[in-house]
Amino acid sequence: MNEKSIIESSKAPEPVGLYPHARKVGDFIYFSGIGPRERGTKKIPGVELDEHGNILSYDIATQCHSVFKNLQYVVEDAGATWEDIVDITVFLTNMKDDFKTYNAIYAEYFKSNLPCRTTIEIKSLPTPIAIEVKAIAYIGKK
Repeated sequence: MNEKSIIESSKAPEPVGLYPHARKVGDFIYFSGIGPRERGTKKIPGVELDEHGNILSYDIATQCHSVFKNLQYVVEDAGATWEDIVDITVFLTNMKDDFKTYNAIYAEYFKSNLPCRTTIEIKSLPTPIAIEVKAIAYIGKK
């Protein structure tokens, strides 16, 4: 029987719904969607909102760095390393304007580890963010 465990990070932002940060199943860790928010607050780095919560402006570079920092928190709290990530899915709300910046920043974080990657444009995310990542890590035989 495969081991299944729920992983909650003490450093990553709290989930916005009923789901864990990650689940370990056997030799794999499946990460839930992770955005750029900061833990313990609704603050989103690089986002300026109006009084109704609508996006006035955003900085995709700031959000990208924050997303990868949050992913790193969950990876570490799951007992894995950045090099263990084997697959990543990235959701962008504005592919045309943001892909080039995101792609350059992604390359900074994944210089030596080259996971499979899919980047998808979507209309919106559950909070006023422009990027979210989902990943899978393999922590089997090293």
